[in-house]
Amino acid sequence: MTASLHSSGGGPPVRARADRRNHSHSWRKGLAGERRVGAELNRLGRYGWHVLHSIPLANNVDSDHLLIGPGGVFSINTKHHDKGAVWVGDDSVKVDHGKPAPYARKIRAEAKRVARVLERYCDFPVPVEPVLVFVGVTELKVVATQLDVRVYQERQLSALAPLSGMLATDQVERVYSVARHRQVWSDA
Repeated sequence: MTASLHSSGGGPPVRARADRRNHSHSWRKGLAGERRVGAELNRLGRYGWHVLHSIPLANNVDSDHLLIGPGGVFSINTKHHDKGAVWVGDDSVKVDHGKPAPYARKIRAEAKRVARVLERYCDFPVPVEPVLVFVGVTELKVVATQLDVRVYQERQLSALAPLSGMLATDQVERVYSVARHRQVWSDA
């Protein structure tokens, strides 16, 4: 007969506590990265952009940020890798030469979900571009030839400011008005 991890009388085993601490540290680090990216995105307001943070999607998933403005709509996912070297290929991302991570695939799927929701409530097409933003990295090398995901470090987000021609002013306001309502996202 084997014992479960939590069957020792003195509380959870040390390994379970360590796993919780690591998860908590990872969560705090991710939140710090999202806040840094959020601050950069908020600066784009003076150029006619609206920013929404932590958009709740179905199944306990969220979109880190939505950027809505004259250049279109961007679904932004933040990845915080302190002092990491990041390599981005057509469909994979590697941090410090590690195993490929599915970041590009996940942000593409998220952008499609966001577009479906926004188009359900708007009377015009709302293309949503996927964006990956890396925080705290020492190197970001993008070698993709057909990548349909924009890739930036947090300080490069100002490159989005001059984009225009995708949405008229009234469309920007309509998309922003729809996106601000929490119940819109309940089926996303």
